[in-house]
Amino acid sequence: MQAKINRNKLFVASCLSLLVTSLSFGIRAGILSRLGVDFHLDASQLASVAATAFWGFPLAVVIGGMVVDVIGMKRLLVIAFFFHLAGILLTIFAGGFWTLFISTLLIGIANGTVEAACNPLVATMFPDNKTTKLNHFHLWFPGGIVIGTLIVFFFDKLGIGWQVQVAMMIIPTLIYGYLFYRLEFPVTERVASGVSTSEMYKAVATPLFVFMFVCMFGTAITELFTGQWVGVLLNNVTDNAILILTITTGVMVVGRGLAEPVVHRFSPAGVLLMSAIMAALGIYLLSSLSGNGLYFAAIIFGIGVCYFWPTMLGFIAENVPKSGALGMNLMGGAGMFAVSIYTLFMGGFYDRLIAAKLPAGATLDAYRSAAAGTTEATEYAQAQLTAGPEVLRATAIIPVILVVAFTGLVIFMKSRKKVAVAGA
Repeated sequence: MQAKINRNKLFVASCLSLLVTSLSFGIRAGILSRLGVDFHLDASQLASVAATAFWGFPLAVVIGGMVVDVIGMKRLLVIAFFFHLAGILLTIFAGGFWTLFISTLLIGIANGTVEAACNPLVATMFPDNKTTKLNHFHLWFPGGIVIGTLIVFFFDKLGIGWQVQVAMMIIPTLIYGYLFYRLEFPVTERVASGVSTSEMYKAVATPLFVFMFVCMFGTAITELFTGQWVGVLLNNVTDNAILILTITTGVMVVGRGLAEPVVHRFSPAGVLLMSAIMAALGIYLLSSLSGNGLYFAAIIFGIGVCYFWPTMLGFIAENVPKSGALGMNLMGGAGMFAVSIYTLFMGGFYDRLIAAKLPAGATLDAYRSAAAGTTEATEYAQAQLTAGPEVLRATAIIPVILVVAFTGLVIFMKSRKKVAVAGA
């Protein structure tokens, strides 16, 4: 690595940029229900707003993956800074559905651009420890969600509005923008190693990459849909639904910080299998328990989804290395795209579940906006009480499928290792 490259400062700046990404996720999850009330949005419209972040992300991460080797990681991160700043400001001054839609799209594009540059940057700076360092980098995603949900929780208690909560993201945005502007960057690992563009595209067409690409749909939905919507789905099951997300992400922070011994002991494929088992159990418990039992369920779910995202990327970086930045960014794009589609589908499903439990001819907006203590408000709360857990039970099928898929992956990787040893 070039003498001018300060990888510690670059890593810190990368973590700050991911912190902004995760703050947007945590704060949006915390204020989503309030946005619905303030702007008279039903669950389908809220799903459209939330899903927009997941549309912008794959758009940016895939395009970024294709051009990062050409224009460099620094230029991409400067672009991310401007999109973050514009999206945050537009959210603060939003006046309805379309301004929320556009602002969330801008933040989604910024989030995807951050990952398009920072994932290959971390892999380039730490070539002998990719999966562990990607876990350490992605520690700041749940870390930022913890901070974001706590901002929502305490600011709400103090009566501070959601606009100020969103404005808190400006501080780390300005800091990471300044750092990246001043620091020198290395070239990507693929460019440094001399792997050709044609070899890179051949690598992303291999059966192992395609298999992991498809599995990324399931791991991303399991982690991100559940996290983003838990405050809405369990709003009437517990008085502090947002704390479920805080607990889950707190567990993820600790787990990713301890990634090195876990990954080395069980292998990336083994970690993914154990994660799928715990995630399935966690979502089932979230849909079945109530009261303080939900906090126990949140811990189990947090253990389950803790290693999904960074280990999927690390697995590709280590086992399909010629795929380079494009491979990691295609994986990230696949995950976020899947979450966007699933969120839209389940937002409509949630509305239909609630509508089916309300009196005939009832309008969702009238019942959702009804004053506390009225018959309409009581009936709407009762409908939410059962509809949210039903959505979670439907989602629990996905990690169950992943258990089967990752069992096959573990068997395949062990057999491939035996072949490699025998041929040595």
